Amino acid sequence: MRALIAAATGLALALALVLTITAMGPQTGGTSPKPLLTTVPAHP
Repeated sequence: MRALIAAATGLALALALVLTITAMGPQTGGTSPKPLLTTVPAHP
């Protein structure tokens, strides 16, 4: 019985966290102007 209560509590907390993040809306940040390095530089 305790495991069922713990699972239900965890699920409720996870759902509350998702709803809170969703309610805050999208982030207003932007992307970095610097490109990411996708290749390894040549060794001298």
